Formats: sequence, structure tokens, C-alpha cells
Amino acid sequence: VQLQASGGGLVQAGGSLRLSCAASGRAFSSYAMAWVRQAPGKEREFVGGIGRSEFSTFYADSVKGRFTISRDNAKNTLYLQMNSLKPEDTAVYYCAAGDISTTRATSYDYWGQGTQVTVSS
Repeated sequence: VQLQASGGGLVQAGGSLRLSCAASGRAFSSYAMAWVRQAPGKEREFVGGIGRSEFSTFYADSVKGRFTISRDNAKNTLYLQMNSLKPEDTAVYYCAAGDISTTRATSYDYWGQGTQVTVSS
């Protein structure tokens, strides 16, 4: 599966952004999906995950209540709605696909190219 993330940008603290990840290749609906972020000088951090159906979602504590992950299997697209953004959310955000729903970022097999999110204070 090939993944293409988009939707990043510069936003003020308290603002919102919606990231998208377009998938092509093997059936999108057969994969568990996730968003993972990496800030400068830090390791990749799991943000949110979603199972093969749209009903199983889970999040890192740092974003719970502010971010919402969703998927549209008919459109082969993964989303991340980010509200109440904070400067510490600044990072490159990657979408990832794998066979298992997990909070372990390294367990996902396929990765998009990343989209930069910058939150100013």
C-alpha cells in the first residue's frame, strides 16, 4: 500500500487542522491504520490508531479528547482531526498501515512521507 499524507501547516495555539492520508495499492480496508508524529530531536511517537472498521479507535494520552482519528474505506482515506492544538504538538505527522492495531509505532509496516504541523504560541 502507498500512503500520501497532506493537510499540515502553521496554526496558532488553540486552532485546528485536519490531516488526510490517501492510500493506494492493496485494499485499504484490510489494514489497521495510525498516525505517528516525530518532533525535532525526538523519537517517533504514536498519536492515534484505528482498526479495520471505523469503530475501533485509540489514542495517546497526550492527545486524547483533542484529536480524532477516522477512516473512509470507500474513499481509501485516513483522517486526523486536531483541535485545541498546542505548541508541543509541533512535529512531522506520518500515516502508517499495518496488520495489527497497536500503539507501538514500530509495528506498522507502511509509511507515508509525512506532513509538517507547526503550532505557534
